[in-house]
Amino acid sequence: MLTFIGLGLYDEQSITIAGHDALQDVDRVFAEFYTSKLAGTTVEELEDYHHVDIEVCSRADVEQDPEPILDAAAEGDAAFLTAGDTMISTTHVDLRLRAEERGIETEIVHGTTAQTAASSLTGLQNYRFGKATTLPFERAHGGDGVPQSVLDTIDDNRERGLHTLVFLDIKADDPHWPDDADEIYMTGDHAAELLAAERPDMLGVVVGQAGSPSPTVVADRMADLATGEYGDPLHMLVVPGELHHMEQDALRSLGGAPENSL
Repeated sequence: MLTFIGLGLYDEQSITIAGHDALQDVDRVFAEFYTSKLAGTTVEELEDYHHVDIEVCSRADVEQDPEPILDAAAEGDAAFLTAGDTMISTTHVDLRLRAEERGIETEIVHGTTAQTAASSLTGLQNYRFGKATTLPFERAHGGDGVPQSVLDTIDDNRERGLHTLVFLDIKADDPHWPDDADEIYMTGDHAAELLAAERPDMLGVVVGQAGSPSPTVVADRMADLATGEYGDPLHMLVVPGELHHMEQDALRSLGGAPENSL
């Protein structure tokens, strides 16, 4: 059996009770933290809290040589952990399909996702979000500024009155990214600066530390968000579309949105 378990958004206690219980029933525990991380804890704290030993996998371990994970699941019961939910944003469908092809039973224990947290923290209605996109670092896509595909997604959503969740680039354990780079996790101000070069007056909402006791939510024009500070990563950016009056109230109250930005 290979059980995929989402750890939630922030620390060792963000996991569901079902996820914690599932961890107690396996023989080996694997995890990856290159697609996201739990900013409020460490691997050692996860191990202590859940009373397990965690084998942290690199990107190459999971994507190119997953046989040790599959062998452990074939010989007994194994768990595979990620931050958030294991199949939302951080998708490991390939690993699950490889297991199924070998006749290994699989199971998913879901965790809280960044997508639902963005809606909950900003007060923007979940059913009014359109297609999400990811904003890469400039040098990561071989060009300058914002890729046209990102702008097209935002513009298409806004034309339909829909909000856009913009995931911000993460370069942890990336062989093409220098280990001593200034930024591994793109921050909200960096993202806003990139978008402000194209859409300075566009409304945005930076969300930081989702899942923590003190998350950050700041709504303003992109040009103004570009000069702000939003605490430690991980950050997300939301570009609202047409706003219901209750959503406007939420951005004023929860995100401090200036009246002239709505």
